[in-house]
Amino acid sequence: MQNKLPPLGWLRTFEAAARHLSFTGAARDLNMTQSAVSQQIKSLEGHLGQPLFLRRPKALELTEAGITYLPVVREAFRTLMRGTQAVTGAQPNAVQVQCNISFAVNWLAPRLPMFQAEHPDVQLNIFTELWEPREMAEGAAVEIRFSLRPSDTTRTEMLRTEHYYPVCAPGYQVSLDDLQEKPLFDCSNLLSNWSNWAEEQGLTWGNPSITYATTYLVCLSAAMAGGGLCLAHDAIAHHLIERGQLVAPFEHRAPMPEAYYLLLSPQAEDTPGAVAFANWIRREIGSDT
Repeated sequence: MQNKLPPLGWLRTFEAAARHLSFTGAARDLNMTQSAVSQQIKSLEGHLGQPLFLRRPKALELTEAGITYLPVVREAFRTLMRGTQAVTGAQPNAVQVQCNISFAVNWLAPRLPMFQAEHPDVQLNIFTELWEPREMAEGAAVEIRFSLRPSDTTRTEMLRTEHYYPVCAPGYQVSLDDLQEKPLFDCSNLLSNWSNWAEEQGLTWGNPSITYATTYLVCLSAAMAGGGLCLAHDAIAHHLIERGQLVAPFEHRAPMPEAYYLLLSPQAEDTPGAVAFANWIRREIGSDT
């Protein structure tokens, strides 16, 4: 093994590939081609004299050397970040927040003026995803994730559990007897779905036609336009119900296996703005139940 340190770019590529366990995911993050990522990893492995990844047919897997090296590389980047901020006077209160787009639009955005009034010195950079990522994005200090219990090694805490139920436009005519005959909308790939809600309600559920979308935004918009009913939960529907744009025509609320979690990156505790935002999220989402 050489004593000379490998190029910083190779280490950055390694960290991204390890975070995604995918050369394709790393290429997307770093705005590189997949082949360029693969070549840099090969160069780094050659420099170190041992493989960092096992190339499986459908995914990557870290070798023992990769598992050992990854936290060293990540800590080195965190040290560089803190040192750069100290030298340049970079904004200690600039916070990158990651969450799904439905939560950002329907829960976070309406409450941002309250946060800004309390913390005018904190600059939020909000990044949204359609699908919840497997791990926090590089550079994110705070993430609000809607999922089953995350398996990240980052600091994780449950913010709140949810119940789900059908919603529709005010005045939309529907009953439990004709529910299956109405246009139904749902967000795909969730355990909280129409058949499970119907089972909780004690309904005999057939096989009605359901339109699926990759985000609740599509389903909620269709329901608000009077196009039918969609399933929703309080975090994304409460504000719209409160404003009279949606109603919940049935009393039954079913518990969701998914929940909202707060994830904090290792550097978040060193960033006053991230601490302020995390504390605000805990308070606001806890009082909005």
